Amino acid sequence: MKDVRIIKRYQNRKLYDTFQSCYVTLEEIAQIIREGHEIQVIDNKSKNDITYMTQIQLLFDQERKSLKPGNTELLKRVIRSEEGTLTGYIAGLESRLNLTFEMPAATVATDMPAFVAGLNSSMESSSTLN
Repeated sequence: MKDVRIIKRYQNRKLYDTFQSCYVTLEEIAQIIREGHEIQVIDNKSKNDITYMTQIQLLFDQERKSLKPGNTELLKRVIRSEEGTLTGYIAGLESRLNLTFEMPAATVATDMPAFVAGLNSSMESSSTLN
């Protein structure tokens, strides 16, 4: 198992990678995750684990920078889902489709296009489920 890379978030919102001993951006954290590393983001003052919220912020940042228009119909389905959250929506898809959307880190780069195509297809067909 790989070591967890600890990222500290300071009050000034700067993110510090304790492994590299330098400040990092959200995009750099995304790259660390894409490379298959585990991360844990800790609020330096409160010592709370804020990994989930940081990753949500990272996704928002990636969506904001995307050149493709977003799918508002998909977002409506997520909001209307039982939990009203993206993670809840995906978990619901997993259970309804009897799938698990986890992939070994080594196969992510090679299998991601097929995975995304399958996910998109599943989400389109799930519109009749919600």
